Amino acid sequence: MAIQHTVAVLGPGGTGGLLAALLSRSGHRVVCLAQDRTADALRRTGITVRSEQFGEFTAPVEADTELREPVDACLITVKHTALDAALTRIPAAALGDALVVPLLNGVEHPDALRARYRPDRVAPAVIRVESTRLAPGLIEHGSPFTEVDLAGDAVPRERLDALAATLTAAGTSARTVGDETAALWAKMAFLAPFALLTTRYGLPLGEARTRHRDELRALVAETAAVSRACGAPADPGGALARYDTFPPTAKSSMQRDAEAGRPLELDAIGGALLRAAERHGVPAPVTARLVRELRDAGH
Repeated sequence: MAIQHTVAVLGPGGTGGLLAALLSRSGHRVVCLAQDRTADALRRTGITVRSEQFGEFTAPVEADTELREPVDACLITVKHTALDAALTRIPAAALGDALVVPLLNGVEHPDALRARYRPDRVAPAVIRVESTRLAPGLIEHGSPFTEVDLAGDAVPRERLDALAATLTAAGTSARTVGDETAALWAKMAFLAPFALLTTRYGLPLGEARTRHRDELRALVAETAAVSRACGAPADPGGALARYDTFPPTAKSSMQRDAEAGRPLELDAIGGALLRAAERHGVPAPVTARLVRELRDAGH
């Protein structure tokens, strides 16, 4: 993908809104797909980003409630809890030859998307970023990085490389990685222990990693064992060390959702981890207990 392509963004929230604004600012046509109220706001005001990495800027975008024409790529950036409803905004017939690029937590969504869209155009991606939607069209980007790993075992490599170049030119650090399973599980192996522990105890990472250290170690070990069983590399020691480098005030997105009373991605993260563990006969008792306790608490 070179300059002047058309990119659809399904779910212009913290992540999608940031990417939409960056792509628009770098010269691409961006169509955001959202509910009526959000689409109206974006058409009127565009998207404003406040960011230490990128500065403060406003970028114009188009907006609609449904994709009505072929695009070069469609970024799927909704929460997993909203995925099924949101996909009704992307009729398969409207996509043309577009890459379908989910930037979602979890590991099970690629199969669901390949059942609905062209399997050789579904390109699962992983994004590392902290970005929040404060209001429709207002994005606060807090992390000093925006990193994207693009994968898709059946997708032509040149398509992935071209999209990575486009995203990099827009300001992110994007790359193509060769193994879809490894990419998705690398994110899962970090996210699952962080999300489950901080959400279960309602603590920022600094307190959670200190007061519940044994549980954190167990979660990391269980997740690493499941990851290996699924054919992905794992580094539990490295994961534990990485948690220790994070600011003590860090919170997981699942914890923030719980605090705000929003639906949790518990099934996409904890549920998917336990289903994979069961398939491969890997014991995961601490993960199972925390997931059960969160569900018992009404999540």
